Amino acid sequence: MPKGYSTLVADRYDKASFAEAIKSWRGDAAIDFICFNKAQGEIAYEALKGKVGQYIFISTAAVYYKRPSTPLPMTETTPRWARYWDYSRLKAECEDWFAAVHGPDFPATIVRPSHTLAAGEIPGPFGGSDWTLAARILAGRPFVLPGDGQSLWTITAACDFAQGLAGLVGNPAAIGETFHITSDAALTWNGIFQEVGQAVGREPKIVHVPLEFICREYPQFLGALLDDKGQHSIFDNAKIKRFVPEFECVKSPRRLLRDAAAWRLADPARQTINAAADRIHDRSPSSWQ
Repeated sequence: MPKGYSTLVADRYDKASFAEAIKSWRGDAAIDFICFNKAQGEIAYEALKGKVGQYIFISTAAVYYKRPSTPLPMTETTPRWARYWDYSRLKAECEDWFAAVHGPDFPATIVRPSHTLAAGEIPGPFGGSDWTLAARILAGRPFVLPGDGQSLWTITAACDFAQGLAGLVGNPAAIGETFHITSDAALTWNGIFQEVGQAVGREPKIVHVPLEFICREYPQFLGALLDDKGQHSIFDNAKIKRFVPEFECVKSPRRLLRDAAAWRLADPARQTINAAADRIHDRSPSSWQ
């Protein structure tokens, strides 16, 4: 931690030990990135009520009803409904819980990021943000993208997200409100990997496979694809810009992807491969028919 700060270590998921660890703590704000269901939300509420000036719940923009009929860009009032993906559904339940308990003793703010990437992270359709697909492009090996690869996907640099989040911390106008914090720019999945290909100096060999076929063969991805990555994901950031006028995403998706590839290429130890995802991409194109 930077000089002047202290570290407190506790098991955030254990109600009794968490409450005990922070019993003497008081703070202006608590930012909760690791609450994934209502039971965990209840732990935060019981431990922090009456002790914190602002509780910020990091939810997800995956909570929305994403289908071809959904108006774009999505706003904070777009209907929420994830039919297949527990991650999205449980995050929405958390939002409802925090809205219900929000009040003077527990002033809550909800934040919905989309796909937020730190240094070296390259998104993939089957989870993870590692080197797997870039390595395949570099080696001239084909890889799978769901559908026609034309669904629009928003990726945001973690450093840009941080600027928006910092502007909400301790901001009394933000209490009781819900915000997107995402880039305004989006790329198709085809476009994302065209950019990665240019960054590594080789044309990607993309195999387009119908979404329904992938979900039938690999049902573990049904929710993430049908409720999220297989749909257009574009967000209206007008609200965060009203509350935090200094918020600006300075890293374009192209720069974000090229910086990520450069960071990985600089050190072979950073070029990690997701073996399970790699096996999916190793299927011959004819087997996807």
